[in-house]
Amino acid sequence: MIDDADTWNRLAALLPEAGAREVRDCWEIGEREAGLGLLVSGLLAHRVPISETVRARISVLAEDWGEREALTPRILRCRGDGGVSTVRLIEQEGGSAGGPAAGAGPGPAGYVLLPWIACDGCGRVLLRAHDRQRWGGLSFSARHYAITSPDRATVLRTLPDGAAGEAFDVLLRECDGPPAAVGPGDAAPRGAEPQDGPRGRRATSGRG
Repeated sequence: MIDDADTWNRLAALLPEAGAREVRDCWEIGEREAGLGLLVSGLLAHRVPISETVRARISVLAEDWGEREALTPRILRCRGDGGVSTVRLIEQEGGSAGGPAAGAGPGPAGYVLLPWIACDGCGRVLLRAHDRQRWGGLSFSARHYAITSPDRATVLRTLPDGAAGEAFDVLLRECDGPPAAVGPGDAAPRGAEPQDGPRGRRATSGRG
């Protein structure tokens, strides 16, 4: 749990003190969903520059807490810092339960694979696997996560639903490309030397 708190506090610290305090308070009272909304709103309101790794980490935390679909448009609008990051968020605003984004394709057992986060160091891609609902849309929650080869032709690792944070850590930890510089809000994934990206932890949403 301390790793989660450290990540949360590191991201909160990107905001001016008043906003940071509100985000930290949300952690203390268990209102993670509200805290993520305040974090993203604060980054936009104050035009805080963030690394692409931090952008991806916020998306992962939003996925963990069932807020990714609601927050993605605003996460994508957050100001970038222009620096070089190991990973970047490649999801488009249309990549939601309502319909697949560009680049989505069929996966094993009828799942639809949605490209989510790319590693520019090694070229691997983290995708979310959703199933097709009877009404034609995609499941709200990912059924599992897949890390593929750069051409997305080979699935190298699969992780179960609820393991978004672990999947992101694997993508960072197993990258064999050159490391990027550490920036504000960044921290190493568990099991790796410090190089890039604060980590979050699994917290499943009740929506399916």
